[in-house]
Amino acid sequence: MSNQSKNSVGNIVTKTAAVLIIAGALVYLTMYLLRSNDYAETNDAQIEAYINPVSARAGGYIQQVLFNEHQMVKKGDTLVILDDQEYRAKLEEAEATLEDAKAQLNVLSAGIGTAQTGILVNKDQVNSAKARLTQQRQDMVRYQNLIKEEAATGQELEQITARHDVAESEFSGAQNNLKSGYAKVTELQSRRALILADIKKKTAQLTFAKLNLGYTVIRAPYDGQVGRKTILEGQQIQPGQPLVSIVNEKEKWVTANFKETQLNHLYIGQEVSIAVDGLEGKFYYGKIDAISPGTGSKFSLLPPDNSTGNFVKVVQRVPVKIRLTNGNMNLLRAGMSVTVWAKKNEQL
Repeated sequence: MSNQSKNSVGNIVTKTAAVLIIAGALVYLTMYLLRSNDYAETNDAQIEAYINPVSARAGGYIQQVLFNEHQMVKKGDTLVILDDQEYRAKLEEAEATLEDAKAQLNVLSAGIGTAQTGILVNKDQVNSAKARLTQQRQDMVRYQNLIKEEAATGQELEQITARHDVAESEFSGAQNNLKSGYAKVTELQSRRALILADIKKKTAQLTFAKLNLGYTVIRAPYDGQVGRKTILEGQQIQPGQPLVSIVNEKEKWVTANFKETQLNHLYIGQEVSIAVDGLEGKFYYGKIDAISPGTGSKFSLLPPDNSTGNFVKVVQRVPVKIRLTNGNMNLLRAGMSVTVWAKKNEQL
């Protein structure tokens, strides 16, 4: 074959390839334009899930780490165990102080019972002294009458008067003892109220000590998959320190950032189609669950301020939350890129 023939064949192949490329581009452009007319589409979308850090509620040394990196866990699974010797000692101390307060209450209750019994004795003494005083008064009146009738001597009257004064003094003393008994019971009951308040306080301290002891065992708050493992046995941690993040595998959704010019084609409850970039050939379906009240830029850390007049007008994007309605959620990973289509002119 001559060089001229080879060049002719090469030109034909090149021209054919160019025609095929142009034809393919035209077909793709035509399909894209047709699809753009029928669908609101965005590839600025990703899979979302709740990623919450599991934090320590108590400080101390890590005794055991019972999870591996990226391990699936169930709600209630033990993730980390802290050294609990100090917390057990504080619990025993709280139990001892509570028992001491309860013992004081028992002693005081016994004292109140004794004081109340003493009041009963004092009442009997008052009644007895009152009876003797009444009798002595009657004797004194009788002897006074006898003196008038000259049937008794003055010495006998003096003796009766003396016994009357003694009975009166005994009656007054018995009354004072009764008052003292009542005052003692009142005092003991006031101390009882203080001890009851102290018991309530120490009970709360015991509950707090039990809670702190329970915090030394850190468990998974829900079913999910743990993230990176950044802690080891023997490490010192502080209360509130994040230990590991867990991705909630039960709840996943899509956040699609549509252009503001596409919002008039979207509404809550609208069905959408979703293609996951990382799962070629896998399609999911969902429904629009919520549309953000503001653009993404307005919720940024430093929202733009165009009041100076020096700005470039760009099409803003509005986050739209899409609830997935089908498909294997276990295949999806938080942060995966997706493309979302919503059919236009569906709104009633």
